[in-house]
Amino acid sequence: MTRTHEILIIGGGTAGLSVAARLRNSPNPPDVAIIEPSTKHYYQPLWTLVGAGVMAKEVTERNEADYIPRGATWIRDSAASFDPANNTVTTASGELIRYEQLIVAAGIQLDWGKIEGLAGAVGSHGIVSNYSYETVDSTWEAIRKFSGGRALFTFPNTPIKCAGAPQKIMYLAEHAFRRQGVRANAKVVYAAPGPRIFGVQKYREALERIIEDRGIETMFLHNLVAVRPEAKQAVFEQVGADNERVVLDYELLHVTPPQSSPDFIKASALANPSGWVDVHKHTLQHTRYANVFSLGDCSSLPTSKTGAAIRKQAPVLVENLLALRAGRPLAASYDGYASCPLITGYGACILAEFDYDGNPAETFGFDQAEERYSMYALKAYALPQIYWNGMLRGRM
Repeated sequence: MTRTHEILIIGGGTAGLSVAARLRNSPNPPDVAIIEPSTKHYYQPLWTLVGAGVMAKEVTERNEADYIPRGATWIRDSAASFDPANNTVTTASGELIRYEQLIVAAGIQLDWGKIEGLAGAVGSHGIVSNYSYETVDSTWEAIRKFSGGRALFTFPNTPIKCAGAPQKIMYLAEHAFRRQGVRANAKVVYAAPGPRIFGVQKYREALERIIEDRGIETMFLHNLVAVRPEAKQAVFEQVGADNERVVLDYELLHVTPPQSSPDFIKASALANPSGWVDVHKHTLQHTRYANVFSLGDCSSLPTSKTGAAIRKQAPVLVENLLALRAGRPLAASYDGYASCPLITGYGACILAEFDYDGNPAETFGFDQAEERYSMYALKAYALPQIYWNGMLRGRM
């Protein structure tokens, strides 16, 4: 049996629900269906504060059903394959679904297995990660019990969601060590395959000053490739050094797993050579299939993969999709805006906002590269409310 919907959305996460709500809120709303297998929805930006012991992880979880827009059809299944030439999607259960327009918002895949020895080891032997609901509690347990040694924080050699998160938890851990009276016994190290702490110069310079002031060590051009849990060792390859390996002992190791486009997208005709849904960076329309759009983490948009970026992408996509349906030119344009509230300690935050060209695109009339409690409060308390009550309802 084949069912048909005017607009089919793959993914009921931040991007999928935001777009679905906007479409259903529009005049003469189209028929919308969402393919999403999960019954739970998570506000993942708060996992940094969960990992730092500020909040319980339960406050980040809501029922998916409560955020499916009124009038939209929820298909509780997973997408398995695309046939864009025939405007169909096949689900994991084998159902064939036909569409007039397709929106791919399937998020990003965590590839834990790409680091040798990591699978099954998170939460034990000092290895922790904020990057899943199941493991985020382990981070605070390790920080709370830390008494000394090397505390390692890693960034992988792939794009990731919220590229600032790996260093946010490092700043919070370093602050916690000071509060606990064990900082003198700790060596705090940030290891990443890139050449610098942040890509936008204004914020990079501010972060470099913080790192120097707090005695944090950096290991740039180092990529984590393996862990040895029993020995409490982390193995890195040096970028550009003939893959020479460096082995470091650790007491605490926060791992950010490698990430990639979901496998069913990589294998599809919608993907570019890197596996991401191949869309125009301003219109969000697919480069080869005019009735396909994408946004968020699974898209090829060359900007940071953040919820703040999706907040700006969603209205552009909806405006252009509705224009396509009405036979009008696609006039809306996304400028690459992304935001990263860089928490630098308990009660301190730098709010980085920038566009495709790395130019600051700041909201407030003060210097956002300075640490402020107001930006910490925005991150911890205001943005979750905006997310649940505004963005997912199609109002922000």
